[in-house]
Amino acid sequence: MSKQSNDYTSILKSTSIFGAVQVFNILISIVRSKAVAMFIGPMGMGIIGLLTSTMKFVGELTRLGLDTTAVREIALSRHKNDENEIAQVLATVKKVVWFTGLLGAVVTIVLSPLLSYLAFENYDYTLIFIWISISLLFNQLSAGQLAVLQGFRKLKRLAKANLFGNLIALVICLPLYYYFRLDAIAPVIVVSSISALLMSWRYAKKVKYKHVEIPNKVAFRKSKSMLNLGLMLSLKGSMNLLVAYVFQLYLSHVGGIEQVGYYVAGFMIINSYVDIVFNAMRTDYFPRLSAIANDTKEVNKIVSEQSVIGILIVGPLVVGFITFLPLIIRLLYSMEFLVILSFVSWAILGMLFKTLSWSMGYVILAKGDSKLFIKTGLFFNALLLILNVLGYYFLGLEGLGVSFLVYYIIHFVGIKWITSSFYKLKLRSEVNTIFVFLLCLMIAVFGVSYIGAVRLKMVLSVSLLLISLVYSYYQLNKRVNFQALWKRFLNRNND
Repeated sequence: MSKQSNDYTSILKSTSIFGAVQVFNILISIVRSKAVAMFIGPMGMGIIGLLTSTMKFVGELTRLGLDTTAVREIALSRHKNDENEIAQVLATVKKVVWFTGLLGAVVTIVLSPLLSYLAFENYDYTLIFIWISISLLFNQLSAGQLAVLQGFRKLKRLAKANLFGNLIALVICLPLYYYFRLDAIAPVIVVSSISALLMSWRYAKKVKYKHVEIPNKVAFRKSKSMLNLGLMLSLKGSMNLLVAYVFQLYLSHVGGIEQVGYYVAGFMIINSYVDIVFNAMRTDYFPRLSAIANDTKEVNKIVSEQSVIGILIVGPLVVGFITFLPLIIRLLYSMEFLVILSFVSWAILGMLFKTLSWSMGYVILAKGDSKLFIKTGLFFNALLLILNVLGYYFLGLEGLGVSFLVYYIIHFVGIKWITSSFYKLKLRSEVNTIFVFLLCLMIAVFGVSYIGAVRLKMVLSVSLLLISLVYSYYQLNKRVNFQALWKRFLNRNND
């Protein structure tokens, strides 16, 4: 098997692993959401939402982007194949995660009265914020363990840590909600973070590397490069959360709480359920790219390969979602949520553009270009907020879907220009050919969705879905040879 075929196989393997984990996590989240709705009702769901969104914002600010920058540093040191440097980087990460985790907990405790008032307009939840502040420490320690697995590309262990952490938390939390109802909210948040920490520790301790102890001064000096980029990542992540929060406030003021609910439901479909490829990028693609970030030729090759695999998976996924979207909405939510149909249909067309822009955008992170990263983050976040406000103001929920599509197109064009201008990034011609073909199929099925005759619409939609599946399989098989992989799998099981 050629090296290029091996590269494609590796990308497809990581995508399938984390895609499967994503599917299981989605199922777990659905069970958890149903249980919360049954046992503690809308009021409990509202309290959980406000507590977790507040803690996410504090966590984003105080973790200093270490969950991403640590992966980058570990991958770079491994690429140099220097055991001493690897050991020092890992020792630094272990010390810094304690600092950032404790920082998050202390900030939450100190600001707990203010956080309670901002979230609930009273001080009744001050003690609860103090109680759940410990989860920020556990989450950051867990992030440090996961960074080790990700940096060493222990993909199966990383997937197992994520999956079993969520599953154990679900098993423990369901009885807590059943017996203690609203009083279980804070313990559940803490228990979930402990579960994630234990699973990440269990799988990370199996990674073999040289262990060293370094003084705090040395750790601080070595962490500067991580924290400089991490601070930019933290600001970017905070901007994302802030933009989403500000738009929800606008939507609540202009359209009411019900419209916010429709927006959140649609957003969940657009992102959470089409997140298979993007989850793989976060876990496997980024460390691989970071390791060879200074080799322009190799960067072009890896980005092109990741883009090809990404769009060959996302294309049929989007065609399938548009084909069965009414059914999906009814299964996930209820009949009354069918009003988000046009919103999701427009917005989901942007996923193909998002796949390419994400593949190229990770080059900025891999290069460690913190200034350019924060500038692009500021611009695109501001653009997204403006487009969403304009889209909803003029066309309601459907306009919101159009605004997402326009945003993803502009984001793709902008990132393509930035990466080609600053880093000489050039995608292979095959990326453009596959992209255009799948985009045409997506536009076709989108147009078919407006046909009034139900049978004709279903026949045409399913036909387009089959074409997209056959085309993607053909293109993937050219690159990874599924038959050879299947034979290898069978032979390995027979040995």
